[in-house]
Amino acid sequence: MSKELKTDVLIIGSGIAGLFSAIKIADFADVFVITKKGESDSNTNYAQGGIASVMSKVDSYEKHINDTLIAGAGLCNRKAVEILVKEGPDRIKDLIAIGTKFTEKQGHLDLAKEGGHSVARIVHAKDLTGREVERALIANVNSHKNIVVKENYFAIDFLTEHNVLQLKQMRIENRNCWGVYALDKNTNEVEK
Repeated sequence: MSKELKTDVLIIGSGIAGLFSAIKIADFADVFVITKKGESDSNTNYAQGGIASVMSKVDSYEKHINDTLIAGAGLCNRKAVEILVKEGPDRIKDLIAIGTKFTEKQGHLDLAKEGGHSVARIVHAKDLTGREVERALIANVNSHKNIVVKENYFAIDFLTEHNVLQLKQMRIENRNCWGVYALDKNTNEVEK
């Protein structure tokens, strides 16, 4: 191993979840994001549709929850659906605040109606919603002094007790993760 990198928080992956988390955390800690490709090479970039959220007066949390549970055909956890639906509008506002440019009509979000929804609630950026969200996230990540993105890094193994001979016998629920071993494809070296 050639070097050891240290940070307060390590995020593996540069999709929406990874980049959004980095932005939220970076005001309080130093963050490394490692990604196996370039920061814009994620499935997020190819997502066309939009994001379902209660954003109009003709909609309600209860309508959105019911639509989701019906579409889920008994496979959804109601509590998880409720959290997702009720936090949705604030996450859309967060995305707008970091510079995401959703499609508007007459100064308001142009909400679309898609299958499984009883009202128009799909926030979109034409048919390139994923690309637009990712563009805004990457611009914000790249301008934040507390975020470092390491491209072409492959997480190989978590650094936990299973890597320490004396601690291997610990019960699984008591395990900690202190970092990862990652292959830097730029140098073909494993870093810790």
